[in-house]
Amino acid sequence: MRKVIITGITGQDGSYLAEFLLKKGYEVYGIIRRSSSFHTGRIDHLYKDPHEQPRLKLVYGDLSDGSNLASLVAEIQPDEVYNLGAQSHVRVSFDMPIYTVNVDALGTLRLLDAVTKLHKPVRFYQASSSEMYGKVIETPQTETTPFYPRSPYACGKVYSFYQTVNYREAYGLFACNGILFNHESPRRGETFVTRKITRAATRIKLGLQDKLFLGNLDAKRDWGYAGDYIEAMWMMLQQDQPDDYVIATGQTYSVREFLDEVFGHLDLDWQSFVEIDHRYYRPTEVDLLLGDASKAQKILGWEPKVGFRDLAKLMTESDLELAKREKILQDHEMQTR
Repeated sequence: MRKVIITGITGQDGSYLAEFLLKKGYEVYGIIRRSSSFHTGRIDHLYKDPHEQPRLKLVYGDLSDGSNLASLVAEIQPDEVYNLGAQSHVRVSFDMPIYTVNVDALGTLRLLDAVTKLHKPVRFYQASSSEMYGKVIETPQTETTPFYPRSPYACGKVYSFYQTVNYREAYGLFACNGILFNHESPRRGETFVTRKITRAATRIKLGLQDKLFLGNLDAKRDWGYAGDYIEAMWMMLQQDQPDDYVIATGQTYSVREFLDEVFGHLDLDWQSFVEIDHRYYRPTEVDLLLGDASKAQKILGWEPKVGFRDLAKLMTESDLELAKREKILQDHEMQTR
């Protein structure tokens, strides 16, 4: 049975990847940070399945602690490592630049160093980001488009990208960078703009919320479905040779267009509820991201399955159910007062 380590297993991508790899028959080790409270909501359902539970193991670790990572890697002896752990919120990275770079950049280096010390072949996946393109030099962006990062988060990811390439070339490590463009799902964190919109819109629909405050509505992104994108990660590590791949839909939409889809699905006019708050603007904006995944389609045979409108509908319907449960609880509390 193949063993795999996933950092960031409790996040959106980590939860989908764990699900996917368990179905493939892997023994999955997820590294989680020690905390006074559990943050495993996205993977709790895997423990309810008696067939999956014995093959899913959570271990304490942190990308800021190199000795801890080295010990875990040496003990587990993984066949594959997926580095998805990060401080992943771009706007927050301006407020916490040192922490962001320590985890997102140096954390990758610590993990790469631990993996290369094993006396066995290991395949390594690094979660790179379309944010590395930043102030884009060309559109669409491909694997050869120069990077122009515009945030501490993006700078950290560029560092990790080149360290991954360097370990591949210097030590012969089977290491791949997946340059993933924006990918969303009902498991997306509520501080990210797509989920922030679907969560607020459904609460507004049920009278639980009055307003939604957003920043730049004109920013355009290439939005895909996280469930599709994690399959591409796995595909990269199954090839004969390691390489770097852009994973994207090849279509771009603005935040304004996402609002149209979500509020329209709920028969609401978003302009009656959305207000602009300049606190949500970044010090340096990234206006347009559009990926060309031709290489992944040709070599990996990967293609996105869920389109923009279906993604918006999927997320809206999921959050509508959440809002309905919230409404029931609220009504019950009012009746019992």
